[in-house]
Amino acid sequence: MPITLVNPEGLPKVDIYRQVSIATGSRLVHIAGQVARDADGNRVGEGDLAAQVEQCYLNIATALAEVGGSFADVVKLTVYVVDLTPDKMPPFLEGVARVAAKLGVTPVPPLTGVGVAALAEPDLLVEVEATAVLD
Repeated sequence: MPITLVNPEGLPKVDIYRQVSIATGSRLVHIAGQVARDADGNRVGEGDLAAQVEQCYLNIATALAEVGGSFADVVKLTVYVVDLTPDKMPPFLEGVARVAAKLGVTPVPPLTGVGVAALAEPDLLVEVEATAVLD
């Protein structure tokens, strides 16, 4: 596997992601921000942050599979959450747990969470973009 994820000594211990990823692959893959829309463009999880997070991650997994990758190849996630507050963390983690169970992975690459006022469409609560490195 071309990715090693670590939590270095001297940095806060975070359970839901790792602070650093080390990539040794040769192909850099950037995946545009994914939202809670299925393959047909249908809205998924209206008003349900956990369901929308799950769909975003599933869309990233689909994009990665198309280019011969998987979540094991992700070196960085950026998550944009509308009106981000601490009470949104439990449903976010629930969505990640659901997708982890569906895909049989633990998606814990370095992650940056960004609170935003709005996304491109009013029913969207979250958008997730990814960077991966493939051999």
